[in-house]
Amino acid sequence: MNRNTKKTLHLNLRRKWFDMILSGEKKEEYREFVPYWMTRFANIRNASEPTTTITFSHGYSKNRDQFVVRLKTIWIRKGRPEWGADVGKDYFVLEIGERVEKTD
Repeated sequence: MNRNTKKTLHLNLRRKWFDMILSGEKKEEYREFVPYWMTRFANIRNASEPTTTITFSHGYSKNRDQFVVRLKTIWIRKGRPEWGADVGKDYFVLEIGERVEKTD
């Protein structure tokens, strides 16, 4: 994996969501509106070096599948149930851009 990319947000996903984002079908990822993510995203927003990419991983092993996408923006709004959001619930919505790289 190219380590010269700008600052990246690392997120682990279940296989279903990993595959849907990798294929381009799922265009956004959701994180609960809880203190942990509030702090993480506030730190991203206030950082001197912008976070421009998301590294998605499936699992935690050393040789796990990963790929990198552009992070377009982060919204606070309701998500799409077909992409894993609960109906009527607010989330941090990470808008996903084009894929930058994939590792095997």
